[in-house]
Amino acid sequence: MTTMLSAYTVTTRYWHLLDDGKVQCDLCPRFCKLHEGQRGLCFIRQNLDSQIVMTSYSRSSGFAIDPIEKKPLNHFLPGTPIFSFGTAGCNLACKFCQNWDISKSREMDTLMSKATPQAIAKAALAYGCSSVAYTYNDPVIFHEYAIDTAQACRELGLKSVAVTAGYVCAEPRAEFYRYMDAANVDLKAFSEDFYHKVTGGHLQPVLETLEYLKHETQVWFELTTLLIPGENDSEAELETMTQWVVEKLGPDVPMHFTAFHPDWKMTDKPHTAKSSLLLARSIASKNGVRYAYVGNVHDKAAESTYCHHCGELLIGRDWYVLSDWNLDAASHCRFCGTQCAGLFQAKPGDWGAKRQSVRL
Repeated sequence: MTTMLSAYTVTTRYWHLLDDGKVQCDLCPRFCKLHEGQRGLCFIRQNLDSQIVMTSYSRSSGFAIDPIEKKPLNHFLPGTPIFSFGTAGCNLACKFCQNWDISKSREMDTLMSKATPQAIAKAALAYGCSSVAYTYNDPVIFHEYAIDTAQACRELGLKSVAVTAGYVCAEPRAEFYRYMDAANVDLKAFSEDFYHKVTGGHLQPVLETLEYLKHETQVWFELTTLLIPGENDSEAELETMTQWVVEKLGPDVPMHFTAFHPDWKMTDKPHTAKSSLLLARSIASKNGVRYAYVGNVHDKAAESTYCHHCGELLIGRDWYVLSDWNLDAASHCRFCGTQCAGLFQAKPGDWGAKRQSVRL
């Protein structure tokens, strides 16, 4: 349980004092070393009275109800609405950030929506959502707020979904995922050079998070890679990445290859060609990934789910709208009886492509 210092400031656990009087934050591999009053790169964690506090507890950049496929999750409660929220800031510095107005914000005025964890859980239930997403920016940085909200959701029978870059240290990672039911993790590239130069982070901690999720938790997770022309879309890198996924995580972890558009500090790159996404999907399938998808482009065939055994269509998707549904009540292929990996209800949801803003 968190301890409130003020209306929106809470104590945190993952830090230690340094000999020079600074405080080191131990939440993520950035290990920010902060003077009194200084904020970390993430913006919402600060050295206050020689301890690290979170300054945006119960303050959000906004609330909305999205299709769960938008996270993107294709194998977790398909067709259902998910209550979504985030804060401000981020612990990476991706030059291509597609949510930069939130994740790069350094203004507390970004956090104008206010809601306790209990209020979020009750609102999600009242709006008919099956789950709550910690998204828009990385929930790693609002660790305490996310965990308290997930606990409140669990008490009401709601699932919790983390949309994250997976850039977190081992001890807080274990605590965080104890309360999560699903995650979509950005595997931004498969080279240390890309992570260092383009995101300001490192690849290895992300790979460690993925292996932890697979081998030490029951969290359902899917991967997303935003393909940026000339940066992380070479055939050689995609071969290495997808081979690693199958070897270390197994063939049942879905992979989403999504299209980049010029944004933030990377406006000199063109939009991702659809052909590049389809090539990435083809490479993944060749290397044994059973469920590979494209995103941010329109291609019903490449957005849909197929049985990895007989090849029949299991779930038809057109953007976020579901059509065909060929899973039985136990999530088996109706044609050959093979299990489809994921968490499915007996019938799909019908939320479709709607997005609904919410005020609490």
